[in-house]
Amino acid sequence: MPRTSRTSRTVFVTRQIDPGPLTRLSGAARVLVWDKEMPPSAAALRAALTSADAVLSMVTDQIDASVIAGAPRLRVISNLAVGVDNIDLEAATRAGIAVGHTPGVLTEATADLAFGLLMAAARRIAEADRHVRAAKWRTWGPMTMLGRDVHSSTLGLIGFGAIGQAMARRAMGFGMRVLYLKHPPRSRKLPRDARLAVGVSMNSLLAQSDYVSIHVPLTAKTHHMIGAREFALMKPGAILINTARGAVVDQAAMLAALKSGRLAGAGLDVTDPEPIARRDPVLRLNNAVITPHIGSASINARARMAAIAVDNILDGFAGRVPRWCANPQVRLRP
Repeated sequence: MPRTSRTSRTVFVTRQIDPGPLTRLSGAARVLVWDKEMPPSAAALRAALTSADAVLSMVTDQIDASVIAGAPRLRVISNLAVGVDNIDLEAATRAGIAVGHTPGVLTEATADLAFGLLMAAARRIAEADRHVRAAKWRTWGPMTMLGRDVHSSTLGLIGFGAIGQAMARRAMGFGMRVLYLKHPPRSRKLPRDARLAVGVSMNSLLAQSDYVSIHVPLTAKTHHMIGAREFALMKPGAILINTARGAVVDQAAMLAALKSGRLAGAGLDVTDPEPIARRDPVLRLNNAVITPHIGSASINARARMAAIAVDNILDGFAGRVPRWCANPQVRLRP
């Protein structure tokens, strides 16, 4: 869906996004928007980037070294996400391509969803809804759909960046005790309102927490960070929440823990692979609540993400390193 242009620059936008920022972008470049429901195939992405000066990408777009090598005009990759694990950062940096992302603006929306998943898994909300819709609700019963208390329980946060800290604030409003594991361990100093939480080791966090919520990026070090060993260390009957990336958790180990009862439940906004396979056995479990990667899917958050993604591209076109840059050491292509 091409738009009129006043310059020779071309920007490929890999999905439909909020139209306001695109109108602004069209004043600086010819904007081509992929207007189909499914993301562009690998071949379509490669073809589009052969003549693009910038791409506004999504987490579903794999931009690896070979794609970058085939994009000689590309100056900016602006990812509509905080994470950039779908992009080869090293290859982009070597090629002089700035990689922008959209941190900060999705913090509260993602924390809202994470806490919503915690509540849904604890109180069996999705399961109870299915029970009613299947006409199984015959009467009130004192043992029907018993769930777990959230108030006065212990929440363990693996990762204590902006989203982890926002999750802690919500938990404290419920009178929860909050433990956290910093990742990386030497990350920045905590703000004052986060200091009521207690920093602990991974083993201690797993052993003490009624709820474990994951808030780390996907890297080589965090891939399958939570596996069979970690599930064995968890407090029996704990509930796992993951709004980070699916591959941080060993999904086969999680399935075994859910089936055995070691885990009482899971609230997942991300899976591995993504989308989850239609026949994945996790889908047959009543104690798993799964949403389709909608952590940042509030109207305001997505609009602000689109605005930042466009700002990153305009910065690159002006010869500046984008203000929200995942590889700030990059030396921009001329």
